[in-house]
This record gives sequence, C-alpha cells and structure tokens, in this order.
Amino acid sequence: MEKQTQGYGRGMTTSRPCSVANTLSVIGEKYSLLVLREVFFGVRRFNDIARNTGAPRDVLTARLNHLVEAGVLEKVPYSERPLRHKYVPTEAGRELQGVLLTLMAWGDRHLSDRPPVVFEHSCGADLDPMVVCRDCGEKVGPRSLTPRFQAEGWARTGQVAG
Repeated sequence: MEKQTQGYGRGMTTSRPCSVANTLSVIGEKYSLLVLREVFFGVRRFNDIARNTGAPRDVLTARLNHLVEAGVLEKVPYSERPLRHKYVPTEAGRELQGVLLTLMAWGDRHLSDRPPVVFEHSCGADLDPMVVCRDCGEKVGPRSLTPRFQAEGWARTGQVAG
C-alpha cells in the first residue's frame, strides 16, 4: 500500500497533514466500512456482501476494487468455473478491526437502545473495546494525551509561519 502524506514535509499546505484524512481517503465511505464489517463477520463473497450491506452492485464493485487497490482486502479466487472471487483482509485490513469495534461501541452507547451485535472475547466476557497506552496499559482519554506535531510548520492551532 502506497503511503499518503497529504503535504507532509512539503512546506505550506492548505490543510493540516493528517493520518485521519489519509485513512478516510481509503475507508471513509459508508459502504467501505460496511464491507469491512461483513468481512470481519466472515462474509467474503460479493453477492453476500451486497445483500448484507444493501449497497448497489456498481457502488459495491467500486468500493471493493478501491479496498483491494489500497491493500486493505485481497481478491482470492474460490471457483474456477465460473471464475468467482472472495475478499479476505490483508494484514493492513485486519488492523482495522479495532477501529470498527470502537466505532460500533460508540454507536451502541449513543445511537442504540440495545446493541444489535455483541462480541464475546475469548475470556468469556462481552467485549467493551477501549484504547490503552501500549507502554503503561492505562486507558487513554482526552486529558491523558498531548499532541506532538512532526509535520514541519504545524502546531495545535494550525499552520505557523516558517
């Protein structure tokens, strides 16, 4: 997957260099996220993904092709006659599972009376995903984080004169 840098290290730009923006260029569309949801549920075939997402077939084809080109999914043949493919996550794609679990948890808390799906962890408890510091294991919250800008010419408040 070619890394996007949205102006990083290129002097003055019009928008903040940002990995969130770069990520959204790959997965930031509704049907892309729903495709990933289905793939993480184990649904890998085009017709099944189309049925479960409600995506129009032409839109789904475009989203799947984009996710394959971006290195998030891999297209793997499962039938020779007729030629049919399934979609499996690459390592980069598998790393997005935590993102989807966190989005789902937010939706469960703020948009649902009852979660439509609950994941059971291997320990037997229902999963409640959270972000923790990999070094100390402490839960991450807004007051525990301090941004350190590495893109030259940028600070918390925005672009600064160089």
